[in-house]
Amino acid sequence: MNLAGLSLRDLEYVVAIADEGHFGRAAERCNVSQPTLSVQVRKLEGALGLVLFERSNRRVLMTAPGQIIVRQARAVLAEAQRLLALASEGRGAPLTGRLVLAAIQTLGPYFFPLVLRTMRQEFPMLALALSEGRTADILAALRDGRVDAALVSLPLPASGLTVSPLFVEPFRLACPADHALAQRGALRAADIAGPDLLLLDEGNCLRDQAIAACGAGSAAGRHATSLETLRSMVAAGAGYTLLPALAVPSGPDPSGLTVIRGFDTDGPGRTIALAWRASDPRAPGLAALAAFFRAQAPAGTAACREATIAAG
Repeated sequence: MNLAGLSLRDLEYVVAIADEGHFGRAAERCNVSQPTLSVQVRKLEGALGLVLFERSNRRVLMTAPGQIIVRQARAVLAEAQRLLALASEGRGAPLTGRLVLAAIQTLGPYFFPLVLRTMRQEFPMLALALSEGRTADILAALRDGRVDAALVSLPLPASGLTVSPLFVEPFRLACPADHALAQRGALRAADIAGPDLLLLDEGNCLRDQAIAACGAGSAAGRHATSLETLRSMVAAGAGYTLLPALAVPSGPDPSGLTVIRGFDTDGPGRTIALAWRASDPRAPGLAALAAFFRAQAPAGTAACREATIAAG
């Protein structure tokens, strides 16, 4: 097979199938009919002399050779996107085209609704695809091109990345209404390093930050898989937990089961930043996106005063 028989569109098809695990959804994502996509992928498999996908009525699995081809296809498509981005940046064009923006799970559901309307007005030519996950998974996706930019919490290993701090988000204490901490005076982070501290599962950066903030041991407290489960555990009287300010509901708990407490002036918090690959030629546009997020720092947070961008 020579290069004349290899099209970027065919590579988009196989990557879409790998991502979706389904020919129909991949065709919808690529804006083609399923028969067209299937025929093109069969032709590509024939030209390569490889079977890329194991097909059944229920699911589609990548074969071992398929995993290698899809990995390289992602790299080729990423370089093609960089070529287009270089041309756009050379013409002084703003951030345009498809942008996959990821956020850590404890931020995305609470931050995205606050900024999306204004963001679409500010970047009208940007086609956003949103995702969320744990920090390690997001950084892996960022480095291999499945994600273009990520909203993460500092610190993080920045090798090969450009990181732009956006705002500082304080933590709040959520505790049962009848707990001693609910009636206590000014709270310090050290006050919550007790056996009733509830934490997220291992692998979540908020868990590590909560432990570091109050000086608790790594095995302290019971665990949950999400902030919403933690909130329910607090309402059930199982203990108390730290919540990021953006995840705190407005107004008092209508059930009266929980209360939210703030900390003193030196209370714990986290710094949210936007990260992208240092090699991405859309760097000026991504820096503009970071500046937008910084200007849109939500109420209750503090925008980072310096727009210093650190390249790792």
